[in-house]
Amino acid sequence: MLNPEIEKRKTFAIISHPDAGKTTLTEKFLLFGGAINTAGAVKRNKANQSNTSDFMEIEKQRGISVATSVMGFEYSGKRINILDTPGHKDFAEDTYRTLSAVDSVILVVDCVKGVEEQTEKLMSVCRMRNTPVIIFVNKMDREGKEAYDLLDEIEDKLNISLCPLSWPIGQGHTFKGVYSIYNKHLNLFNSDKTKVTDSVVAANDLNDPTLLNYLKENEINTLKDDVELVDGIYGKIDKDLYTEGLVAPVFFGSAINNFGIKELLDTFIDIAPSPRHREAEERDVLVEEKNFSGFVFKIHANLDPKHRDRIAFLRICSGKFERNKFYYHTRQDKKLKFSNPMDFMANEKSIVEEAWPGDVVGLYDSGNFKIGDTLTEGEKLQFKGIPSFSPSIFKEVENMDPMRTKQLEKGIEQLTDEGVAQLFVMQPGNRKVIGAVGELQFEVINFRLEHEYGAKCRFRTLSYTRSSWVTSTDRKKLDEFVKRKQQHIGFDKEANPVYLSDSDYMINLTKQDYPDIDFHKTSEFKS
Repeated sequence: MLNPEIEKRKTFAIISHPDAGKTTLTEKFLLFGGAINTAGAVKRNKANQSNTSDFMEIEKQRGISVATSVMGFEYSGKRINILDTPGHKDFAEDTYRTLSAVDSVILVVDCVKGVEEQTEKLMSVCRMRNTPVIIFVNKMDREGKEAYDLLDEIEDKLNISLCPLSWPIGQGHTFKGVYSIYNKHLNLFNSDKTKVTDSVVAANDLNDPTLLNYLKENEINTLKDDVELVDGIYGKIDKDLYTEGLVAPVFFGSAINNFGIKELLDTFIDIAPSPRHREAEERDVLVEEKNFSGFVFKIHANLDPKHRDRIAFLRICSGKFERNKFYYHTRQDKKLKFSNPMDFMANEKSIVEEAWPGDVVGLYDSGNFKIGDTLTEGEKLQFKGIPSFSPSIFKEVENMDPMRTKQLEKGIEQLTDEGVAQLFVMQPGNRKVIGAVGELQFEVINFRLEHEYGAKCRFRTLSYTRSSWVTSTDRKKLDEFVKRKQQHIGFDKEANPVYLSDSDYMINLTKQDYPDIDFHKTSEFKS
């Protein structure tokens, strides 16, 4: 029997293509959970902005999420932990790592644009771990694709079976709300973008005559026909197939207008999995084990601009985490104690005395942690993480203010520890090269170096567009390869050699010349 504290935890990430409404949905969950009183969009004025999930300065300016926010709240006797992720593809790695720390996912699809490229990539990462996925079709208040066409497109492009658990009443200017197929319940609300409004009408029976006061007869009949058709095509939800990641429940709604949020949240807390076992290199770690274990999936410096702090986000996998207790840092082989571990509510923090599997706690870090590090009560464990992916843009860091060299070094070191981008050191001269997926990452690094570390730099674009981690069973041959190809070799944070090239052709040529060297497109987070 699972500990009731573990049973009540629901830890999930909200993921989507940029602009599908992910941050809005996150805020509305907090609103319905009573964690905030009014929702404020990213670009809202200061007075209402104390609790939105996009809180870094650059996010407010650009109106996009570039870092994963962690938020917890209580709802219907459950402890909900939401990890809001960046949608922008330039920050995909942060999202991939976050997916290693959750038990399920809500994937937001824009009903106007349908399934977009980033959505497909995110879905493939969920597949790597068989993560259960719920799909929320957003923006039903806009003229978009028909519900049935959307279901076909999602099934086809994401290659997953679907089971609609709510259904829209109209669309665009005729959109009136959603019917919960799962709970056989209809709530009609007045649209309100900032507050939860009481339902105008609540009905458990679509034959209820009072519905005619709010819906036209043909709208009620269309809804009845749709529900019958959906039931005939998709049938009832099979919870086991959902938890195995084989079937995705689908919900419709408009996050900005609060339509469909309650239906999604009420069903989610009923069907979404509680924390489950985790794979470590050494063995499977069961959630009900007595001994504590957890891993760091994210590091964030300067969460509070007033205090130069650095916080490691730790996902608890087993046992109970307690404040002021010594835990074993497996990579550094030393014991650490945390006097003020943090619980999060967007950018509001509070000290937590104890936490359970599924919870995410923030640990103040003076430089002990790297992404992927494991804490235990003494056992040598290394949880399996999501690897570093091969970057495609490489730029050398050029210091613009020699008087601030120390600050620049520290800033580059900390930002790459956070996983904003990857750092490679090239010889001769200890040249620092940043490897990234997209240009926006360099903007963020530049902005944060200046505003958080008081350092200025330029980035000089290099001709490389490919990178491969190189290994060999013959140490001598690897050393010889690194020596011969010195101008193409960068060393990552773990001092592993990485071969940089400007084309696949060059990599293939090099592979032929050096048959004893293995080339890898990803690197697991290992020391």
